Amino acid sequence: MENNFIKSTQIIADSYCEYRNSIYRYIYYKISKEEEAKDLTQDVFLRLIDYKQMLRKDTVRFFIFTIARNLVNDYLRHYYKVQEVTSYLYDRTEKYTNNVESEIIAKDLLMLEKRKLSILPAQRHKIYAMSRFGNKTSSEIATSLNLSQRTVENHLFISRKEVREYIKKCI
Repeated sequence: MENNFIKSTQIIADSYCEYRNSIYRYIYYKISKEEEAKDLTQDVFLRLIDYKQMLRKDTVRFFIFTIARNLVNDYLRHYYKVQEVTSYLYDRTEKYTNNVESEIIAKDLLMLEKRKLSILPAQRHKIYAMSRFGNKTSSEIATSLNLSQRTVENHLFISRKEVREYIKKCI
């Protein structure tokens, strides 16, 4: 029993010296990450210790490469799963953030618009508010306020221009 233990330990030590670089290059080629490849190379030989009762000099090489292949597959499966989850979370967060940012910007612009609207002359204020917030057409506003449609359109043109210029200055 003692002799088998020493023999297995020697096989593992010899295998480490002989195959470590080959295993490292194989893993690095598959995953292209230096530190992870070094870690996985160490893991291959740590796993080999678990199988020391079954080791033989003539089959240890195949055992090592099988362990390496399985570890690489596990690593890549985990890596791509993390990428998938991260991508999903990033997309969801970005959309949520964009919605929140858009709402804040829209509220700020509306506040600026209403501030400028409050200092417009009374007639222009009323016409702009009816058009913008009351969804009235210029002919409906003209009929409602007993004005010509051309007068309403002039007031809308001037008030829209003033509001745009005010918002541009504030931004």
